[in-house]
Amino acid sequence: MTTSYDLAVIGAGPGGYVAAIRAGQLGLKTVIVEKENLGGVCLNWGCIPSKALLKNAEILSYINRADEFGFTFDNFHADYSVAVERSRKVVGRNTRGVAYLLRKNNVDRVEGAGRLKGNGVVEVAPDGGQISAKSIIIATGARPRTIPPLPVDGEQIITSREAIVLSQLPSSVVIVGGGAIGVEFAYLYRMYGVEVTVVELLPRLVPLEDDDISPILEKSFSRHGINVLTGTAVTGVETGPGGVTLKVNKDGVEQSLAADKVLVAIGVQPNSEDLGLEDLGVATEGGNIQVDDNMSTNVPGVYAIGDVTGKLALAHVASAQGVAAVEHIAGLETQPLDYQSMPRATYCNPQIASFGLTESQARDQGY
Repeated sequence: MTTSYDLAVIGAGPGGYVAAIRAGQLGLKTVIVEKENLGGVCLNWGCIPSKALLKNAEILSYINRADEFGFTFDNFHADYSVAVERSRKVVGRNTRGVAYLLRKNNVDRVEGAGRLKGNGVVEVAPDGGQISAKSIIIATGARPRTIPPLPVDGEQIITSREAIVLSQLPSSVVIVGGGAIGVEFAYLYRMYGVEVTVVELLPRLVPLEDDDISPILEKSFSRHGINVLTGTAVTGVETGPGGVTLKVNKDGVEQSLAADKVLVAIGVQPNSEDLGLEDLGVATEGGNIQVDDNMSTNVPGVYAIGDVTGKLALAHVASAQGVAAVEHIAGLETQPLDYQSMPRATYCNPQIASFGLTESQARDQGY
């Protein structure tokens, strides 16, 4: 039996659930299809739990300087497993909140993996049920990107997905990637006493930020005892009972870095496989679904939002795209999103926040 809706949303992350809620508010009969947890990566394995853990790191950073403020602690112990447990409770509260908002706005939920079958039909695996909708929004997000020299095994070579729920810290870790995820985990781990090395292929940490920011962060990391290797390529890895040995090349010189674990934090790749896009002829580029200002794909009635579009892998961007798509579907007047002005933040120490053009980008564009 096929159930008919005005809108079907595939994926319940910050793009999908916000789109579904807005659709419910506008009176559209809406269903959301999700194969895992409500809230997607952001609420479950990304933004929310990482910020909860980073709050612990911030507190520890002050405790580590307690003598400067006249505080003395006897037998002080920082239990990382308790920090992780607290972060999972924060996650639980947030996901329950999303479930409540979906119910409040009369959005139906279906568990499973959605796949486009054409003519407004979404097939849901594994049970094979079908949903019919006048409009469909794809909000399937993205997953940690991997590279051939670093085969992730989920144990010794991990991504942020495994790291965020890891209750027992390694004594040492090499983090591959000096972007937002990499430097946040570097700061978190170091505050708990882990020996941390960050390996970045480009010449500086947080390469998407202004040139002036990177040396300040690198100086702070050095002061905290975090080893930073920029301009360094990963060439291979060896795993064994004693840990991991990462092979890297810096300035033509081969080096070996030994650690208990390697954390791969080199960005994300879109979840655009197994959605039936090829069968419908939905245009993609590098796996990213191509959309216009209204989040419409080249196939009428099919929209895409969030990380799967490859615009900006930020939760609030996905949410803004979701609202824009739904309001267009509902026939409301909408304005194109200004991606250049979307704010971004990195919660290391010092914290980094920015929006707009960097100085070098502004100069390159003639400003």
